[in-house]
Amino acid sequence: MIQNTNNNETTRPLNELIGRGDTTSDLQIKAFVCNNLGSTTLLSKIPMYDFYRMSDVANDRGENGEPVAQRKLDPNHALKLAQYTLAGLIDTTIHLDKSDNAATMSARLNLREIMGKQPYYSLQPVVANLRTAGVNGSSLRAQQIETADKEGIGVKIWLGQKDILWIVDGQHRRRGLQMVVEFLEQVRMDQKYPPKKQSLFPHNRDERTVPPEELAVWIECYELTRGLCTVGVDIHLGLDIIQERQLFYDLNNKSKKIETSLGLEFDSSNPVNAFIKETLIDNGFIRIMPGDQTDWDNDDGSMTRKDLIAVNAHLILNKSNINGATSLIAPRLDVAKRFWEAIIQIPDFGEKNARSKTIAAQSVVLKAIAKLTYDFSFGRYANNERLCKLLDSITDIDFSHDNPIWRFYQLNSDEINQYSLEGLVDYLPDNSTGNRDIGNYDEKTGWMRFGSKHNDIFPIIGDMIRWKLELPKRLIVTKKQAL
Repeated sequence: MIQNTNNNETTRPLNELIGRGDTTSDLQIKAFVCNNLGSTTLLSKIPMYDFYRMSDVANDRGENGEPVAQRKLDPNHALKLAQYTLAGLIDTTIHLDKSDNAATMSARLNLREIMGKQPYYSLQPVVANLRTAGVNGSSLRAQQIETADKEGIGVKIWLGQKDILWIVDGQHRRRGLQMVVEFLEQVRMDQKYPPKKQSLFPHNRDERTVPPEELAVWIECYELTRGLCTVGVDIHLGLDIIQERQLFYDLNNKSKKIETSLGLEFDSSNPVNAFIKETLIDNGFIRIMPGDQTDWDNDDGSMTRKDLIAVNAHLILNKSNINGATSLIAPRLDVAKRFWEAIIQIPDFGEKNARSKTIAAQSVVLKAIAKLTYDFSFGRYANNERLCKLLDSITDIDFSHDNPIWRFYQLNSDEINQYSLEGLVDYLPDNSTGNRDIGNYDEKTGWMRFGSKHNDIFPIIGDMIRWKLELPKRLIVTKKQAL
């Protein structure tokens, strides 16, 4: 058990009070002593900066051959957590400031707008193992913290240089904190932002000098990491490598991931998701169904949130997901609204049994139109005239299931001539270079159902729409040409 050194401790020499190593470099933390299924653990809060400095991750063998108890680090996930933490620090400076310094507050609000804002920020507690603590903390020096009535409310623990908090669950949070600290230290010292591709803050500036008001905010954020903003740490004591690995497995495999649509419904931090909620759903453009699965036999015309997110990702970001979207996309939202205003005018879209009446109710078709909208609005060959032609003429296209254009690859040459689709060949990719099975037309039901490989299919549907509206052909660059 943890040694309690509370008996007349104030009469003992200071070097005996502060720990085994008899060194003034020992760090003191306060913690609650807990019992987790029979094992003694400590629940503590540690300033972000100190936590980063006193912890490590056992996913690479150390110089002394420390065993591995972690998976490999995912740099992209750590980067996202770092950006989230930095946004949370900026938000904290806004809530804490009680002065009337208008210039500094304006800088804080501007930085928050760029980083993205949300209703609430929080980092979940990290789980660590103090390998040097001994079984149930038998090697630790601790002093009980008492109230005036001698009731114990926690303990003080002294940790030396060799007392490393080995991360069992939370290595990406730790790496994110490291990136935040290094960013703030670099900005504070150099008074310049790192190059765009290396910066946590999407400054989007060729001139990297940090304006004085912004520098003051970054210094505030740095100070917060040294004191007020803390990390909750659940500290296990003296676990061996087998126990560490078991704990890692249990923490990461005995939880259930939330359904995608539910998670997106709850998330207000992403500006694309905010656009979907505030403009499309609240204004009645689109109705959302529960869950992620569609049922053609019980179709009320609504969409899954998952599909709606994917369509808007192609429309606004030219990506298959909305990860990493920032407030910089704000100028694109007017075009996005125009897109949906055009889509809801397509006959039968959003109505009962929409999927059996129009292929426009299938998300892959919406992705095709969204991609065309992006290309004509924000792409390399943006052209407002073509954009207007696309959105103004979208209702002129026959999106019925029995339109033979959608099953072009199922037609023989005589049928292609019969339906006057000969010119479409020049718009479509060479059929000999890959599988063009974009879907299947069922003559019994009269339904054209596109396949699940949307990233391969929607560009071809886009080519068909280009041909129908007499828009320029898509420039197809092969891998060989790209090299």
